[in-house]
Amino acid sequence: MSTIPATNGREVFDLLRDDLAAIEREFGRDTVSGVTAITEIGEYLRAGGGKRIRPALLLLSSKLFNYEGRGAVKLGAVVEIIHTATLVHDDIIDEAKTRRGRPAANTQWGNSKCVLAGDWLYMQAFKVAVQERNFRILDALIELTQQMVEGELLQMEKLGKLISLAEHFDLIYRKTACLFSVCMRLGAILAGATPEQEEQVGRYGRDLGMAFQIVDDVLDLTASEEVLGKPVASDLREGKATMAVIHALERCTPREADQIDKIMRERAFDGVTHTDIASILERYGSIEAAHAEAERYAGEARKAICIFPDSEIKRALLWMPEFVVARSS
Repeated sequence: MSTIPATNGREVFDLLRDDLAAIEREFGRDTVSGVTAITEIGEYLRAGGGKRIRPALLLLSSKLFNYEGRGAVKLGAVVEIIHTATLVHDDIIDEAKTRRGRPAANTQWGNSKCVLAGDWLYMQAFKVAVQERNFRILDALIELTQQMVEGELLQMEKLGKLISLAEHFDLIYRKTACLFSVCMRLGAILAGATPEQEEQVGRYGRDLGMAFQIVDDVLDLTASEEVLGKPVASDLREGKATMAVIHALERCTPREADQIDKIMRERAFDGVTHTDIASILERYGSIEAAHAEAERYAGEARKAICIFPDSEIKRALLWMPEFVVARSS
């Protein structure tokens, strides 16, 4: 492992401040259309904020290899636009009412307009990416979008069903970790890194993304609605079995399993409360088990980045796994 200390969040933000501001401006320009509804939806989604962790990873990866061109800003906007498009489609599929503490876009403009706006965002992301004239970048983005769509379809097929941990990890790789990995790979490609270096930072992104999603799933079960910006236990109510739930189902009594199954099957907390589920998860140490797995993936991410020479960028990348597993929102 590296002997240098990891940095902290303020230092990472200061390191990326100007580039993230430029990405925000690029995002705003890239989501303007001659069709008013698309522009309005795009601006509403952009204004909804978010951690911008994906473009930050792309920036850090490019800087790790001393890239200084404008492409990182353009591709940072691309990956955030793709992420935003997936959120639009996810909210429609999940019939979500809120997103980040605000009404979901589909509640404002309706499903039909939002489906098409999401499609437009995907195409706009590729239009911007093409400007780099780099087939490896396009290949990575095409593979990414295929993985994400396949992941969404696979999840729909498994709604309301008990799945194995292996199946669950495949889903969260496709839906979340694949994008983290591609962000790191895109930064390396832009900077002309070797295939081995690209593979190494891609592994870092994958493991970081796995940790991120596992923690996200735990927060869905344990955080408050005010913190989440959406109803607590939304995943369970939507019929999605996440790691802590799978861990409990593999250990609990038939009666307890029936309680969990009832929620997933009926898509409602009707006769079974959130407190009942929390008690089951606590009884079998399921939240702790999920946190331990997130920590394991975070450790693997740190190992993947430790082969690179010490620098302030490396320190920032070493901090990211710590941030991911410690966050409360």
